[in-house]
Amino acid sequence: MIERPYVLLSCAVSIDGYIDDTGPERLLLSNSEDLDRVDEVRAEVDAILIGATTVRRDNPRLIVNSEQRRARRVAYGLPPYPLKVTLTASGDLDRELRFWHSGGEKIVYCPDPVVPKVRGILGDLATVVGTGPTVGFPALLNDLKARGVRRLMVEGGGSVHTQLLTQGLVDEIHLAIAPIFVGDSAAPRFVTDGSFPGGPRRRLSVAEVRQIGDMVLIRYLLGSDRG
Repeated sequence: MIERPYVLLSCAVSIDGYIDDTGPERLLLSNSEDLDRVDEVRAEVDAILIGATTVRRDNPRLIVNSEQRRARRVAYGLPPYPLKVTLTASGDLDRELRFWHSGGEKIVYCPDPVVPKVRGILGDLATVVGTGPTVGFPALLNDLKARGVRRLMVEGGGSVHTQLLTQGLVDEIHLAIAPIFVGDSAAPRFVTDGSFPGGPRRRLSVAEVRQIGDMVLIRYLLGSDRG
């Protein structure tokens, strides 16, 4: 078995645990200082992963914005941008979204029957990898490790967070809390319902608490099984 990458889950949330509201425009939770912190973390990883729903909803570029940080990566013999990764069960992707036209290399993981559809949509914009009958995270992580990914940053959304956490595949959480309430149960949350390892009686280890402008960053270490 190939050891998987170190998985760092990064998310900005409201005080009441939401990652967005239900409005047509994305709710910006992070302040400028926190966005710069996220840029620094991106510059330190080998790959960044988000789910296809987040690609469609937020239309992110998902890049390292700082020219100095990109230059530092190159000086260390790395590509200027981390590998960008997404996964899709349906193959419903839009080749015009910014995700495909910024940054460096991209990989899409999808079930084998969906591979021709995704390749037909994206062409040479991304490498498409079949994962069998379904998209399984252990196989996905093993494949990334085999491609040289040692540190993986996960930036959403809630379904991806939940699957990784409930399967014990997360090593560290960066939770940036914005001083707002969303108060709408229809809005997407940091995680959905799930059977999390240890259940509600398990207490995570706090590695750091830091104020970032009007936000608070909490770093949790999960002590996941690294096999």
